[in-house]
Amino acid sequence: MGDKAVLLTGGAGYIGSHVALDLVKEGYEVIILDDLSKGFAEAVINCELVQGDVGDKGLVAALLDEYDIGAVLHLAGSTIVPESVEKPLMYYENNTAKSRNLLDACVECGVRHFIFSSTAAVYGIAESGRVTLETPTEPVNPYGMSKLMTEVMLRDICRTAPLSYVSLRYFNVAGADPDGRIGQSTPGCTLLIKVACETALGKRGQLYIYGTDYPTPDGTGVRDYIHVSDLANAHILALKHLETGGDTVTLNCGYGHGYSVREVMRAVEKVHGRPLSVVETGRRPGDPPQLIADGSSAKEILGWRPRYDDLEFIVRTSYNWEKNPRY
Repeated sequence: MGDKAVLLTGGAGYIGSHVALDLVKEGYEVIILDDLSKGFAEAVINCELVQGDVGDKGLVAALLDEYDIGAVLHLAGSTIVPESVEKPLMYYENNTAKSRNLLDACVECGVRHFIFSSTAAVYGIAESGRVTLETPTEPVNPYGMSKLMTEVMLRDICRTAPLSYVSLRYFNVAGADPDGRIGQSTPGCTLLIKVACETALGKRGQLYIYGTDYPTPDGTGVRDYIHVSDLANAHILALKHLETGGDTVTLNCGYGHGYSVREVMRAVEKVHGRPLSVVETGRRPGDPPQLIADGSSAKEILGWRPRYDDLEFIVRTSYNWEKNPRY
């Protein structure tokens, strides 16, 4: 397979399955490695699925060798912030130790390009609420720290190995495939737009607003919501950037503006046609008032041009998936 063969870890999950769709569309041979602890085999479309552990170095090396893999896109890992606080060692195992094993196999097998799924959580609570690539990385939870530790490993490895990489720091990912083929079905998901859509459709009893006294226009937290399909496209552009000789780089993936919890709630109510059952409660520890990306570097370096930068569209695709999930 050679240059058009890629290994996608976590490709049966929410974001990974959307990335897989775009990779296939671009003509790549996609081998997905996923343990299916959070992902769904039904989300894998026109790709080969290998059920296994990304931390199994022997398995990874065998796949890299068998398919002559030239690039790895690493999206597998644990992603729930409160859970990371309760179970820190699990996050350092899943997000850091297993990534170390994966990288070891990549170096030994001569993988040339690596795309890493990182997170805005590496910034912690930024004073300005708007983060650039120069904003200090000061994670306030094990999730953010476990991802930052992998970024550091990548940086250090690439000083001695012929491996180039792009690390993409995701902001608040939301929405679903506009054609309704795949979406977010992870049980117990904490993503606001999904939770609000589940509440609208009676899958949850009520929507909690954590904190109404932030120094924001309406008192609720403001976040930069990015449609999952736009994020998937950033991965494709990142891979092409490396394939054409582009430099190793870390980039923010967000639209550069935000919406408050109340604005999201109103958008869901508009799509649903009825009010939501809402409970206002106190702030959660560690939640910043505002977190917005400066994503200009992704546009300049990758030529990234988001197509779905519209809150109602993001909500509608999520809502439509919740009404008619395929899995």
